[in-house]
Amino acid sequence: MEPIALPRSASGVATPRFAEALVREAGAVILSRFRDGVAVEYKGWRNVVTATDYEVDRLMTERLAREFPDCGLLSEESPPVAGGEGGYRWVIDPLDGTKNFSQRLPTFAVNLALVRHEDVLLGLTYDPSRDELFLAERGRGAWLNGAPMRVSGKATVAESLVGFDMGYDNDRAGLLLDFLRSVWPAMQGMRNIGSSALGIAYVAAGRTDLYIHHLLSPWDFLPGLLMIQEAGGVATERDGSSLKVATHGMVAGNAAVHADLMRIAGDHPWRWAGLR
Repeated sequence: MEPIALPRSASGVATPRFAEALVREAGAVILSRFRDGVAVEYKGWRNVVTATDYEVDRLMTERLAREFPDCGLLSEESPPVAGGEGGYRWVIDPLDGTKNFSQRLPTFAVNLALVRHEDVLLGLTYDPSRDELFLAERGRGAWLNGAPMRVSGKATVAESLVGFDMGYDNDRAGLLLDFLRSVWPAMQGMRNIGSSALGIAYVAAGRTDLYIHHLLSPWDFLPGLLMIQEAGGVATERDGSSLKVATHGMVAGNAAVHADLMRIAGDHPWRWAGLR
């Protein structure tokens, strides 16, 4: 992919460096609240939110609005803000993996992407518990704490460690479990990550070989989509179509295991739920 010019920050700090500093600052807040204790509210059955989600959302949206006043904002925890004519928009998940966070499981992340129309230009996933920054810039590569990332070299699902998450659609989640059971044990193992941001980033880093989901929001997957692409992998919707900002599902891996998963999935109902 060819690089696309990034918008300039008001302070003159290079946009990738500003974004990196912001997610690290947000991560420090999350980690301090994680250690102090967590107060939980419910947005829906099993779908929790905490005061930390809102606190970090305010931090990130206010800072981005000040530094990039012509860019739109799309966050999980606050109303969208329209951008200027350039079509740039920051997409924010202030705390991905809130259920883990609320249960004091240290697997959660800050997710931040910069998009222009349908193109993801910059993607960051920061895991404050492990001080790991996954970062990708369109046309320039993907890195984990500054070291280049590449997807794994596995050739088949049978050789693969598969990551997945359940989401909040009970019917689709049940179909996913049915599908995974139909494949098991012809794989190396399965991991229910609890954070789609980290689940996708782990594929880009070669830690897992596949990641599959059926109900994602833009703030869940856009940073990781760019990481997968820049790390040499493939990510599509479950039916094989290209991912868009408004896409819901994802199958991500290297080209070989992605193709093998799609072959195995065939006409299984999980693959097509909500698409037909």
